[in-house]
Amino acid sequence: MMFTVVGTPGDRRTEMFAAACRSAGLDGPRVVSWLEVLRGGELPIVPDSPLRIDSPGDDAEVDALLRGPGDPARVAGGAWWYASFTAALERVAAAAARAGAWQLGDVPEIAVMCDKRRCHARLQAAGVPVPEALPRVRDYADLRERMADAGMRQVFVKPAHGSSASGVVALRTAPSGRIKAVTSAARAGTGYVNSLRVQTYETESEVAPLIDALAPDGLHVERWLPKAALDGRVLDLRVVVIAGEPTHVVARTSRSPMTNLHLGGVRGSVRAVRDALGPSGWERALEVCARTAACFPGSLMVGVDLLIQVGWRRIAVGEVNAFGDLLPGATGLPGTRADGLDTYAAQVSAALATCAA
Repeated sequence: MMFTVVGTPGDRRTEMFAAACRSAGLDGPRVVSWLEVLRGGELPIVPDSPLRIDSPGDDAEVDALLRGPGDPARVAGGAWWYASFTAALERVAAAAARAGAWQLGDVPEIAVMCDKRRCHARLQAAGVPVPEALPRVRDYADLRERMADAGMRQVFVKPAHGSSASGVVALRTAPSGRIKAVTSAARAGTGYVNSLRVQTYETESEVAPLIDALAPDGLHVERWLPKAALDGRVLDLRVVVIAGEPTHVVARTSRSPMTNLHLGGVRGSVRAVRDALGPSGWERALEVCARTAACFPGSLMVGVDLLIQVGWRRIAVGEVNAFGDLLPGATGLPGTRADGLDTYAAQVSAALATCAA
């Protein structure tokens, strides 16, 4: 058997999945590049094979085709990216159908996971715990009005179609009029770019233009739930669910509201988190992740960002990631089907088991 991977040659995810295929005694996958997909050519998908769709990655040429020309680091163009990306996904799905290939990630489900508003609504309708969200926000003035109406003093403002914390703003306000926004978006000329250093803005004259710049692409605004902490660092969990089973967990810790590892977050002790939650709390956390994945039954793998609130008793799902399996060095939880396997080897194994069935 040979897999087909739609991805970016040389991208770390694609390379690690190829290595997992070879470790399982298979040939390396046929890689169909996102450039081929976006340029409209024929897609050489292996007939009657499993098809994996990877993230478009950080390729500048791919980004230009998805968002239009401009600085790849810019914080803008999310709506254009989403429209281009979902159209490309439909091309992949059509080519897969012609080849008789079966998709490891369902295209309509990927589209939902890449839209934070639609994803939040799906989870909420299924009874999965999620932060309270505001109705669609038009601009900064509208945001402040809706926050006041909802009695919210602190929120996370997220571009509807962003990833890797691009453009995410952790916003705090106070009755005194003080304001503080923490974000990876740094001012650059007349716009904003993603920075690898967290930025802090503390005046309305700084925050309002930032929110107004993000708003045209669509915003998803959630109540900021105070996170539990270990050793003075707040944390959340990235939980990978494969074939319905939570298999891999990474604790992400930070001294800022953003726990993303590329923004200065570091991996924490999963054992310490498990001990703090206790057996029943840990079981419930994994059960919520499994329920989250059940909202996307056509996807072999989903990555769940799980928020653990102060006090270690309440949890909520912050986001669901269609491409959330890049966890180098993490092996499966003991007792799961992925025990001793990385996320990619576990997915190859699960896909082969599905084929055999």
